[in-house]
Amino acid sequence: MLLWAGIVIFGTIDGWFHQPIAKSNTSQSFLEAVDNELDKQFVGNFAMAIMSRGTVEQEKFHSVGKSVDRNSVFQVSSLSKWVSAFGIMKLVEDGRLDLDAPVNKFLTRWQLPPGSFNNEEVTVRRLLSHTAGLTDGLGYSGFEAGRPVQSIEQSLTKAADADKGISGEVRVGIQPGSEFKYSGGGYTILQLVVEEVTGQSFASYMKEAIFDPLNMLQSSYTWEDSSDYKLAEFYNSDGSKAGHYRYTSLAATSLYTSLSDMELFFQAHLKGKNSEPPGRNVVKPETIEKMREPHGQSMGVDIWGLGTVLYATTEDNDFIIGHDGKSNPPINTAIRLNPETGDGIIILETGNPIVATKLASEWVFWKTGKVDTFLFPMLIDGMVWMITIGWAIILVVTIAIGIVRRFKMK
Repeated sequence: MLLWAGIVIFGTIDGWFHQPIAKSNTSQSFLEAVDNELDKQFVGNFAMAIMSRGTVEQEKFHSVGKSVDRNSVFQVSSLSKWVSAFGIMKLVEDGRLDLDAPVNKFLTRWQLPPGSFNNEEVTVRRLLSHTAGLTDGLGYSGFEAGRPVQSIEQSLTKAADADKGISGEVRVGIQPGSEFKYSGGGYTILQLVVEEVTGQSFASYMKEAIFDPLNMLQSSYTWEDSSDYKLAEFYNSDGSKAGHYRYTSLAATSLYTSLSDMELFFQAHLKGKNSEPPGRNVVKPETIEKMREPHGQSMGVDIWGLGTVLYATTEDNDFIIGHDGKSNPPINTAIRLNPETGDGIIILETGNPIVATKLASEWVFWKTGKVDTFLFPMLIDGMVWMITIGWAIILVVTIAIGIVRRFKMK
């Protein structure tokens, strides 16, 4: 029984029992598979790009209301963190931030509250990689229209928009550097660090240092209702219209961007043969590579770098990278990027809590045959079922053998 369980677990991790979503290796076949998935469930707005060798190979759009296109602006939830990390690494590169200095060194408007652990061990590096020992578990629900948005200091002390069941207090609850623990509050601290170091608002800094140089002209961490850009409509899972929520936690969850802008951001992460030059002269190639260095682990597997998820290893022992976003009312976004080949996928959507992540992870399996960091949890139910059925068969066969042997002994 233990041997069978081990075989099934290893086989699930290695993709033995999972079939690619598309019937062939063509992008058209993958698009047909995406159509099938979209037909099975409600999706409000959907924008997707399939990238090949650093360029756009296919784009797909879907909407149940006002149409969306490559220039429609989506709120992208936690995918914001990857873009925020890019801007923070720019400050590190310029010598304005030290990755390994205590973060309190950069803070005057708010400080980590005292506790059982040494706050001086909380660094920018550890905040970027979710290894700083923060136990907030945030999770921001945002503020409805007409409801005042907290200041950063108020939010870090106790976030009024914390997800249900979360205290909203940002503090060190485990030994910094000891383990990976996802923290939205850590990125709100980094947002404050950027404002303290630059003397600008976080949104202004990101526009000036990252978005304008990359020509991401439809991207911002704040939204003006008077904007000329088209904001994709928000939907609940039942198909009804949902409200537009604002956030204090800009760096963690409030990026507004378009498919066309995320294609430019994607291209800034590619190696030289697919992008000239890597970083697009905004950050240096070595900074891009540093963001892919493993820092966070789960069950002994490298899963997080400096602001980016490490989804699966590549042929040259690099990583397929990117980030996902998920919030309620349903927003789900996902990017998978192979920096070696320039291949990848970008999905922005509203109205469904999981379809972007599922399709992006299925793209990784379809393209590489590897089960990525976010696909494995989706396969656990099937894995448990296979183990249970196998155990039942083993028990039945064992009992049958025992009965036969006893009969023969008589």
